[in-house]
Amino acid sequence: MKLRALVIDDEDLARKNLTMLLEEYCEDIEVIGDAGNIKEARQKIEELQPDVIFLDIRMPSGSEGFDLLESIENRNFLVVFVTAFKDYALRAFNANAIHYVMKPVDIEDLQHAVEKVREARSTFAENPENFDTYFESIRNLSKSMDTQGYGHKVAISHTKGIKLIDIEEIMYLEASGNCTMIYFTDGKRYLDTRTLKVYEGILNPAIFYRIHKSHIINLNYLKEYVNEDGHFAVLNNGKLIPVARNRVSSFVKTIKSL
Repeated sequence: MKLRALVIDDEDLARKNLTMLLEEYCEDIEVIGDAGNIKEARQKIEELQPDVIFLDIRMPSGSEGFDLLESIENRNFLVVFVTAFKDYALRAFNANAIHYVMKPVDIEDLQHAVEKVREARSTFAENPENFDTYFESIRNLSKSMDTQGYGHKVAISHTKGIKLIDIEEIMYLEASGNCTMIYFTDGKRYLDTRTLKVYEGILNPAIFYRIHKSHIINLNYLKEYVNEDGHFAVLNNGKLIPVARNRVSSFVKTIKSL
């Protein structure tokens, strides 16, 4: 069954172009309408009940898109932001597990976003309460972009939906193929589909340090560094994390500056 989509952008040409790309290259999508302003978008969302909306985040200032989402009562749809923002904004998108495509729209990126929406929609259908957490992550996205800094929460996609966690609760992260296993202070762990490289960009480097190609640690939980029979960071829970030989010097300097 196809996902019913609504395209929202204040530029007529942009709406037509994205609609064409979706119809031609994304067989899982059925475009059921479009809107050129917030008032029209609100009406069509309420009338058509789309599964997903493709929302230009600048209409024209950027805040309108978030205001639109806050004004909708029955928020049982997913969002793919279409954006020209770069750098810190992309970090905010990734931290909150929110789907986005960059302008100009790349076909493969669009197909990938649709695939992720399809997976999320299937999960949310089984657990509708996940929409509350999902839109909370969008609120966090808005706050992160307002401050232009590193956020205090990270959204993790897992088999039952989305979990919002405080970054202070992360003790360390470990690469697991193209995924990342995240270990928390309470002993729990979660597998996220994003790579360790993505997390390296998401997390504040003043707190989270990549000591190895496979490990990032939270320096707040570093107990000591030992160099007997190798190089290791010892965490508060006694866990030994290897430090790559080529990172030892910079890691030691970082420790001394804490």
